Amino acid sequence: MTTEEPQPGERSLNIRRPYFDLIAAGGKTIEIRVGYPKIRKMATGDSLRFNSGDDSLLTRITAVKEYKSFEEMLDSEDNTAIGEPGMTRDQLLAACRDIYPPEKEALGVFAIHLASQPR
Repeated sequence: MTTEEPQPGERSLNIRRPYFDLIAAGGKTIEIRVGYPKIRKMATGDSLRFNSGDDSLLTRITAVKEYKSFEEMLDSEDNTAIGEPGMTRDQLLAACRDIYPPEKEALGVFAIHLASQPR
């Protein structure tokens, strides 16, 4: 895997290494983000390239769902598809809030559903 420039019609996000590895292994199929303009432009069917260091991984967005809070999102989504294996709901909530403070959560919470895409 190498870092590549996004192609036309392709979105790109940087991601922390442990989450990149979980997506690459197929265990993490939902990426959580907040409502920055770049995230709000993502749609079902878009290609999404994740970058972590020198590595990149191309996926396809199968759904994008918006929630008012991390708690609402965790009540609605499959928690086992979001974080590391064995994480509890409380651990997932703490991890989300460690990355995004309350003012960022207030932008809206997005659950981006992923499917692997052949290169």
